[in-house]
Amino acid sequence: MSTTELVESIRSKLRSEADPERALGAQAYMKSEMPSYGVTVPGVRRIVKTAAKAFPPASPDELRSAALTLWREAKAREERYAAIDLTGLRMVKEDLLMLPVYEEIIRTGAWWDLVDGVSHRICALLLAHKDTMTPVLMRWAEDTDMWIRRAAITSQLGAKSATDRVLLAHVITANLADKEFFIRKAIGWALREYSKTDPGWVSGFVLEKAQALSPLSVREATRLLK
Repeated sequence: MSTTELVESIRSKLRSEADPERALGAQAYMKSEMPSYGVTVPGVRRIVKTAAKAFPPASPDELRSAALTLWREAKAREERYAAIDLTGLRMVKEDLLMLPVYEEIIRTGAWWDLVDGVSHRICALLLAHKDTMTPVLMRWAEDTDMWIRRAAITSQLGAKSATDRVLLAHVITANLADKEFFIRKAIGWALREYSKTDPGWVSGFVLEKAQALSPLSVREATRLLK
């Protein structure tokens, strides 16, 4: 199987299911310069799943190549969604060589839908390679790129009882002074998700950092605690 067949299968199916009317609304909603085909998120996932079954990557390297080709050559936003969906295939779930791919997606995607699209992928790498990933995320939390910092903050969404509370506290504390909406929202989101597992810890953290946390972060963090 060549990556070209997989990539072209995804591209052609996305084009064939384009909805021009929906596309205009989707592009406006995302405030994106890149056009949209108007294909729904579930639709993109279905297309990728079908194409990957018909033209399965023979190796992790082939998968990476296909994903990066879709990402770098995207003519519409859904092609970037498709690239992210390809990275969800099981063969690369715990593959550390995916980290540069995710970092490229975050830095060049630079918008919440694309950045958040790889948050669970990063979480999977963290859970599988804690000793390697923890210092990476510690550094990411202080990166000059806001979206890399957001990715560090949201890196344990879904980790539940496996959440590293020291890491969670670090990535949040490093960004408490940031006034950016997407950072403050991410802080609240990360805390709210962990409150489903350990509400006592989240309550204590919010109380301890009450003077530094933004009202938005506090509101989001405590939504399930009331």
